[in-house]
Amino acid sequence: MDRAWSARHTAAMTSDPATASQLAIGEVAIGMPAVQAALSGYSDLPMRTIAREHGAPYAINEVVLDEQVLQKGKLQRRILAVPEYDHPVGGQLMGSQPEKFGAAARELVRAGYDVVDINFGCPVNKVLGRRRGGWLLQDPETALAIVGSVLEAVAGDAPVTVKMRRGYDDTDDAERAFFTILEGAIERGIRGVTVHGRTVRQKYVGPSRWEFLKRVKQHVGDFCMLGSGDLFSPFDVVDMLRETGVDGVTVARGCIGNPFVFDQVRALLAGESPLRPTVADQRQALLRHWDLAREHYGKEKLVVSSVRTHAIKYAQYHPDPVAAREQLVRVRSAAELAERIADVFDDRHDDGPRRELRREEAVVPALNSCAE
Repeated sequence: MDRAWSARHTAAMTSDPATASQLAIGEVAIGMPAVQAALSGYSDLPMRTIAREHGAPYAINEVVLDEQVLQKGKLQRRILAVPEYDHPVGGQLMGSQPEKFGAAARELVRAGYDVVDINFGCPVNKVLGRRRGGWLLQDPETALAIVGSVLEAVAGDAPVTVKMRRGYDDTDDAERAFFTILEGAIERGIRGVTVHGRTVRQKYVGPSRWEFLKRVKQHVGDFCMLGSGDLFSPFDVVDMLRETGVDGVTVARGCIGNPFVFDQVRALLAGESPLRPTVADQRQALLRHWDLAREHYGKEKLVVSSVRTHAIKYAQYHPDPVAAREQLVRVRSAAELAERIADVFDDRHDDGPRRELRREEAVVPALNSCAE
């Protein structure tokens, strides 16, 4: 780590998240320092809308390949559809060729994305095999060429951020490559970085090293840094803010099926008690999600597939999660899905009015994806 570089960027940091300044990425005001991460296969427009309606101040679209943004067709139109109510919103890109990255970034900005995020963190094998995502943490030269291409293409019309893991593996060489990319990207003009506390090789096994996040934040000083990894409850979010000094966090696996986490974080930061959602709250959010999915996807097959996926995740927070999941995984049609949602999330399953959420109750199962 370059101490001279670090000294140029170090500034005083607060350790109290309740008194921290409002989060901003460049000129894009965010507000509350807990945002929805880019969630592969999940954070489409319906999910982002539900998250916003439950307190998320900023959400990132699911990671997309640069070539998907550039190839004309239904998928491109869906990716580039950014309605007025979906702001501020980030578009996360993944690929391996600098020139394609830049062209795709320009399309995202033209479509209305407020921030362009570069994915150098995805640990999925098929991504690594194509030299994308986390693989690029081994190749600072290509990674920084991608950063330069995106910054040139965006031309200051939107801030550019980078998503990284703490290295490709646990070797000293991997850590040096991490800081080479981070420092080089900041010098070139990115406006924020999200760092996940696991290596690419770890995938989702073992704990996220929050002490590394603290070290990186101390290194970059007043530069905007968000933390990621093992954020499964509002208590985890506040703990990370307090323990690491990061400016904000991206909630990933902890908000799938649980958009309520954002209002819970708001409550904790305000010194209030977070409330546990009722089954009725879950049902209302799911039905709202269904309405939004109809508008977004149109075709019943796509709508059912999307809503069923989310419903299964909502079941994780049900008073009887095993039985709830068993009913939902077998759904194949819209009629069947409606019947199951009505039954699984019926008021008879509620254990009373909303009550305080306790730390020991806030448990979330793991999910293997490019989520964090």
